[in-house]
Amino acid sequence: AGVILLMSLASVGEAVVALAGGAGLIGLFARRLHKPWGFWTAAGVLYCGLPAISLIWLRDLRLGLAATVFVLVAVWATDIVAFFAGKAIGGPKMAPSISPKKTWAGGIGGVLGAALGGFVLAGVYLPADGGRWPVVFGMIAGGLGILAIFGDLLESWLKRRAGVKDSGNVLPGHGGVMDRLDGLVPAAIAGAALFAFTGWAG
Repeated sequence: AGVILLMSLASVGEAVVALAGGAGLIGLFARRLHKPWGFWTAAGVLYCGLPAISLIWLRDLRLGLAATVFVLVAVWATDIVAFFAGKAIGGPKMAPSISPKKTWAGGIGGVLGAALGGFVLAGVYLPADGGRWPVVFGMIAGGLGILAIFGDLLESWLKRRAGVKDSGNVLPGHGGVMDRLDGLVPAAIAGAALFAFTGWAG
């Protein structure tokens, strides 16, 4: 939270450095107190902080609203279509030892849903700034959808490794806050990196 507040006073690079430094210090303290968890405590700070910094930075760009909505739509479309495709089609499980309910049919459907969502959004919204390529943005959204699925599986693996059912109890019945945001974690970071590299959002 402190690093996120720092972003109003400093550059995103300085905020990332502060986040990394804080993660390192917390990891060292955690390691001294409880050795096995030192690395994972530090990684947890980055796991929560980097996506937040990425989304704040992305939203602050000239076309930041469109870019942020694009990333969110890719993740949401993946989750929604994967759920319904998995229910309707079923079939082989993607990673039964980590997340028993996820099927390959759901995963493929989710990626295709993300690609379609990105294609439509780019065709309707993003071309307002001189024209973009809906097919390219559709493929990018599909890639973000793949990352969202990996983010979901990673959160499930982390919970199993820690021996807990939920990542928290702030949202009862939802598996914790991170269960609602797990797909967004890698997609937000990758989306911010994409727009930073290409300069598409100004």
